[in-house]
Amino acid sequence: MMDRSCPGTVEPILEILDGKWMLLLLFELFNGNRRFGELRRKLQPISPKTLTDRLRLLEEKGIVTRTLYPGVPLHVEYDLTESGKALQPIFEAMWTWTQEHGAYLRNKTIEKDQEAEREQ
Repeated sequence: MMDRSCPGTVEPILEILDGKWMLLLLFELFNGNRRFGELRRKLQPISPKTLTDRLRLLEEKGIVTRTLYPGVPLHVEYDLTESGKALQPIFEAMWTWTQEHGAYLRNKTIEKDQEAEREQ
């Protein structure tokens, strides 16, 4: 049984994972440090502003570090902190759950979409 305070105590992580692009962005960073341009290409069609905003939030929360390399051209790399790397088991648990239960949900979504098409 879960602790009754659970919803309130998991709120900080939900704030991070809830934002659009956050799951995909973190997934990319689990595979190692990435330059801004690499992240943009991998996450198309994310806008530069949105990517910047998401990376800044992750940096503020201590999930990501930003390293600026001076020179021409200037480049920036992003990497997960130890706290960020500690999120990986959450992603693994979501993947496992999806493997076990995702087909049911996908089938329900397809059925709902087909029903909506018939009604039109």
